[in-house]
Amino acid sequence: MRESVQAEVMMSFLVSDELSFRIPVELRYETDDPYAVRFTFHLPGDAPVTWAFGRELLVDGVAGPCGDGDVHIWPTDSEVLDEVFIRLQVGADQALFRAGAAPLVAFLDRTDRLVPLGQEQKLADYDTMLDETLDRILAEQSAG
Repeated sequence: MRESVQAEVMMSFLVSDELSFRIPVELRYETDDPYAVRFTFHLPGDAPVTWAFGRELLVDGVAGPCGDGDVHIWPTDSEVLDEVFIRLQVGADQALFRAGAAPLVAFLDRTDRLVPLGQEQKLADYDTMLDETLDRILAEQSAG
């Protein structure tokens, strides 16, 4: 059974040192992809852009710097876990966002209640087993 957790948070899109603006970002977690979270950025004048990355990366990034490759997440201040930077990069292009840590932690807490961290594989195995069973039943019905 597919279940999900959603939240909307406001983030600052940091265009430069002098220019930033607030945008709504939809956060989504689904049990059919238990390792990932999806962020859909609603930029003014553009179609929404969705990024998927590891839920564990977000968990780790709220507490300390992490990320390798296209997504990097780190707290704005190592002493106070108040805000978090999220940098997304494609080639030489990058976008930098700042979000409050509290709404991210609240979202992660809800995902953890749905699928506890470290238990994703059990859910993934269950879905595979269910799909194989349904395929077998359908094949037997059409053969008989």
